[in-house]
Amino acid sequence: MSKEDLIRKLTSRKFWAAVCAFVTLLLVALGSDESEAKQVAAIIMAGATVLSYILGEGMIDAAREGKREDTEEYTE
Repeated sequence: MSKEDLIRKLTSRKFWAAVCAFVTLLLVALGSDESEAKQVAAIIMAGATVLSYILGEGMIDAAREGKREDTEEYTE
C-alpha cells in the first residue's frame, strides 16, 4: 500500500464510520452501557475529523507547492 493509498483511507468518512461502528458494537457486546458507547463514538469521530482535515490540508499544500515548482522550472 502506497503512502497516497494510506492517506486516502485515513481521510475517508466511510472508513471512520466503519471503525466507529465496530468499536461501538464491541463496547455494547462487552457490556458497556449505551452512554459510554456514544461517548466513545463521538471521540472517534471527532479525532477522525481533525485527522482528515490535517491530512487533506497537507495534500492541498503539497499540490500547491508542486504546481509552484513546475511553473518556476519553465520561467527560468
